[in-house]
Amino acid sequence: MIFTDSVPEKAPTPASAECGSPWPTGHRFADRTRTKHATVHALLAAGHSRRSIQRQLGMTYRTVQRLADAATPEELFQGQWQNRRTKLDDFRPYLHERWAEGCTNAWTLWEEIKTHGYTGGYGAIRAYLRPFRTSPTAPAARPPSPRTVTGWILTHPDILPEGEQLKLKAVLAGCPELRALTGHVSTFGKMLTQLQGDQLPQWIKAVRADDLPSLRTFVNGLERDLAAVTAGLTLPWSSGVVEGHVNRIKMIKRQMYGRAGLGLLRKRVLLAS
Repeated sequence: MIFTDSVPEKAPTPASAECGSPWPTGHRFADRTRTKHATVHALLAAGHSRRSIQRQLGMTYRTVQRLADAATPEELFQGQWQNRRTKLDDFRPYLHERWAEGCTNAWTLWEEIKTHGYTGGYGAIRAYLRPFRTSPTAPAARPPSPRTVTGWILTHPDILPEGEQLKLKAVLAGCPELRALTGHVSTFGKMLTQLQGDQLPQWIKAVRADDLPSLRTFVNGLERDLAAVTAGLTLPWSSGVVEGHVNRIKMIKRQMYGRAGLGLLRKRVLLAS
C-alpha cells in the first residue's frame, strides 16, 4: 500500500466539512466549543454581562470574550494549527479504503496502520472515524458469507423470508454460475419432494451441460447407483424407520461404553421396547 496525501473520491465526507469547517460534527473539541458558544450567546441575549457569564460558567474572562466576539463557532476554528500536519495524514487514504471495504472497527484499523509505520495512539483513529458512522455516504454492509448464501439456496422459497429472498436475488445477479447452481438445486428438491424420479436422467444431463464443479462429484455418485437413486426418488417407501432403530441400538450400546455383548444388548433392546 502506497500512502499519499490524496484522498480517494469514495471517501466519506462529513457534512460540516463540506461547508468549510475544519472540525466536523461529532468531533469532541468541536462539539464542546459549539455548546459553549451557544450558551454564552444565549446568556448575552438574556441581558447578562460578560463578567456575570464568566462567574456563572466558571470560564476565564478571555475565553468568554473570544466566544462572545465570534459570530459563529466556525470563527473559533481558525488559526495556525488548522493546516498543521499530523501523524495520521499519510494514513488517511488507507483508512478510507479499508472503511469502504467494510472494515469499520477502529481498533482493527489502528492495528493495521501500526504495521505500516503509524506511531500515534488509538484515540486519534477513533476520533477520526467517528463522523464516518453517521455519514450518509458510509459504506454498505458486508456481503453475506458463503454459509449464509448456502442456507438461502437450500431453503424452500415459500419458507425463506422476503428480505432474504431479495438478498439472494442480488447475490445471484452477480454470479451466473451460482444462479445455475441454484436452479439445479431447486429442481432436485422438487424431484425429491414430489417423487419425480423419472426426471433424474434429464437433470443429470442438464448439470453436466453447465459443467459445475460443485455438483460434478454429486452427479458421479448418483450415476454409480442410478437404479437405487431413481427408486428412492419414485417409490413412496422409505427405510427411515429401520435407520431410526439402528440409531437407537447404537445409542443403547454407547450408554454402556461399548461393553455390551450381543446377549445383554438384545435384552436391553427388547425391554426398552
